Amino acid sequence: MKKILFLFGTRPEAIKMAPLIQCFSNDNNFYTKIGVTAQHREMLDQVLDFFQIKVDFDLNVMKPNQSLHELTAVLISRITTDILEKDEFDYIFIQGDTTTVLAASLAAFYKKIKIIHIEAGLRSNNLYSPFPEELNRVLTSKMATLHFCPTESSANNLYLENIKDNVFVVGNTVIDALFMGLEKINTSKENYFLEKYSSIYFSKKIILVTCHRRENFGQPFNEICEALLKIASTYKEDVEIVFPVHLNPNISNVAHTKLNATNIKLIAPLNYPDLIWFMNKSNFILTDSGGIQEEAPSLGKPVLVLREVTERMEGVESGTAILVGSNKEKIFEEASKILTDSNHYNTISQAKNPYGDGTTSEQIKAILLSQ
Repeated sequence: MKKILFLFGTRPEAIKMAPLIQCFSNDNNFYTKIGVTAQHREMLDQVLDFFQIKVDFDLNVMKPNQSLHELTAVLISRITTDILEKDEFDYIFIQGDTTTVLAASLAAFYKKIKIIHIEAGLRSNNLYSPFPEELNRVLTSKMATLHFCPTESSANNLYLENIKDNVFVVGNTVIDALFMGLEKINTSKENYFLEKYSSIYFSKKIILVTCHRRENFGQPFNEICEALLKIASTYKEDVEIVFPVHLNPNISNVAHTKLNATNIKLIAPLNYPDLIWFMNKSNFILTDSGGIQEEAPSLGKPVLVLREVTERMEGVESGTAILVGSNKEKIFEEASKILTDSNHYNTISQAKNPYGDGTTSEQIKAILLSQ
């Protein structure tokens, strides 16, 4: 029996780990334990509850205004003493590129535990964008034993870094999670959501906006807000912009000050089931989120990516996403094309999702059983 630790700390990690945890926990070939660092306490707990994940180790490390230096040091120490020295593991599963991923990889490496990296090989090739995620994933790849890549492009990134052993292209578990989530909130929940968000005019085209990354703080976010105001004004009769506002004051203070149009609805951050319901209801999505770039194509939703560079170029190359950065003119131009040109909209919405078909977790389990 292989002894496995699933370790994660943020909401996106939890979403992408959920189908793996279900897949492995239901198989008697594996002894599994779940650990969380709780980088995102409240948002993480919502996902754990939705997917009914029972946690064995909860480090609860976050403090207000904690620096990256302090967080990284605390994580390495606590993961070692409070998890890795409490039980024995053959493998540790880590997902993506958070500070939890880097710290867990180092702690496991020092204990000579094999590291399984989910969503391996993503690269922007700019160590400061996204920051600190690009460095986290580069360093993690140097320590990992098994690399599960979402696409051929991400696998090729590893080959270019001379990482060629145990590299597998399996798709992204976020698609598995999306299908799991949609099954849980099937059509019987429609009236519940419409009632919950009754202030929003769903008879109009819904534009969903999410924005939270550090590189968009300051002037970039000011420009994004100006673009949203122009879209709202130009298409006032046809469009409803829904913006779940991130709690970080660099986003929330500016959004609540600037975005005062009647057809821009600023709402609280969405839990996962509400988010996937809104994605499904939207006409298109403006986002700097990595996960949404991967999920939206499975729902047939065009994505305008609010980043200057993205490590998910497969979506851009396949036509499911358009890179617009924080340039207000480009954001408005591309949004207008989607809103007014049905052929353009259909071309994007019908493009094939390059990130998988919902079988990633089963593929990973089969490969691990063969090791």
